[in-house]
Amino acid sequence: MTITTPGLLFPAISLLLLAYTNRFVVLTGVIRSLAGSDSEAYREIRLRQIHSLRARLQLIRTMQQIGVASFATCTLSMLALLLDWQRAGMILFAAALVLLLISLMVSLAELQASTRAINIELEKFDLQG
Repeated sequence: MTITTPGLLFPAISLLLLAYTNRFVVLTGVIRSLAGSDSEAYREIRLRQIHSLRARLQLIRTMQQIGVASFATCTLSMLALLLDWQRAGMILFAAALVLLLISLMVSLAELQASTRAINIELEKFDLQG
């Protein structure tokens, strides 16, 4: 394996971390807007949204942490290959791939939580109708 093999993951991991950060920024905006809504009619829905938002924040934090660990492991893999430590480089590269896969699975869980949160929001329309 050459140093370019783990190097191919750099753009993918970087874009993934950017997407995760964007999800975090959007979620913080939702939380701030939710803080401004004081309607008693939707109190139970708002409480469920808050619970959902907390869970999603934890998932996003976990996605980011595992993504960063994948990026760091990929970098260490490149360093090992640069120093001609082939076996260590391959093991580190495999670890980077596994971490990336775990990060993607957590991302899938966050996507499902996001869908549930949207369904909670849609319940307001059921109460209006």
